[in-house]
Amino acid sequence: MITVGVIGCGYWGPNLLRNFAENESARLAWLCDVDARRLEAMGRRYPSAEATRDYRRLVEDPRLDAVVIATPVATHHRFAKEALQSGKHVLIEKPFTTSSREAEELIGLAEKSGLTLMVDHTFIYTGAVRKIKELVAGGDLGDLLYFDSTRINLGLFQDDINVVWDLAPHDLAIMDYLIDRRPAGVTAIGSCHVKPGVENIAYMMLLFPDEFIAHFHFNWLAPVKIRRTLIAGTRKMIVYDDIEPIEKVRVYDKGVTTTNGEGGNGGIDEKEAAYRTLVSYRTGDVWVPKLDGTEALTHVCAEFLAAIAERRAPLTDGAAGLRVVRLLEAAQASISRGGQLVKL
Repeated sequence: MITVGVIGCGYWGPNLLRNFAENESARLAWLCDVDARRLEAMGRRYPSAEATRDYRRLVEDPRLDAVVIATPVATHHRFAKEALQSGKHVLIEKPFTTSSREAEELIGLAEKSGLTLMVDHTFIYTGAVRKIKELVAGGDLGDLLYFDSTRINLGLFQDDINVVWDLAPHDLAIMDYLIDRRPAGVTAIGSCHVKPGVENIAYMMLLFPDEFIAHFHFNWLAPVKIRRTLIAGTRKMIVYDDIEPIEKVRVYDKGVTTTNGEGGNGGIDEKEAAYRTLVSYRTGDVWVPKLDGTEALTHVCAEFLAAIAERRAPLTDGAAGLRVVRLLEAAQASISRGGQLVKL
């Protein structure tokens, strides 16, 4: 049984505590938070675990196998570094770190010590995203054309990070998992309407060496909550709506078929005639696949524990976290330069 300690009992921490407490392969040994009232509340819920406001007690405990970090991103590197140096496996919340330099250092420490380092890119473990991966990998969509994602709502406004660093890790991680290719450049623009210097709305575009393209819209200042992604291929298209309670994934047998044609046609302009000849629209059935309804975080915790036990890299390892952080850095650089292309 793997002993686990959780640092951070705030917004996401209670979900991690619950899942590790319920996993038969783990024993929840420690919980930590600087907020005494929150710590007391979690301590009553998990009385068998020791509670502390000092994270060093977890790091220095030789009986503890793994540390889970669910704290503000500015603390991730320091907590994870000390845990790895003390021989602890680490599961860390998104975003992985505040910079690629920090991420690379943590990856190096984990590899040198033979420890598991995993990033909680939760959406990768949802039944919806895993089904989409199955369809993409199986060639059901044909050649991929674009990835278009919208993640907007009213709040939650952050003080330490902007809307890109808060919301983009979800969609960038999903894209990185689903699309087997690496972007060549990033452009992004953003605006600060509430707090100077903290963007609350942003548009981000990833450019690839071929004609594939990815576009993202992030917003804390929207009247509605939308979590929708479109993935188009030459054969089929997918709409993934995370807000939809039942039919989260819809597969559309729709697209455009191109055929070779001749040029001019009587008095019709040659370009218009060629367009009419070359393009035709295809409309078929809509399919709603059955999805695994297990809570994603259950799979996250199980994957972390299995990776430790089997001494293998987890699905969302440090390298996956680093790829996302590099995109976040590039997007922030582009925003600061007024939307200028940042090459990767």
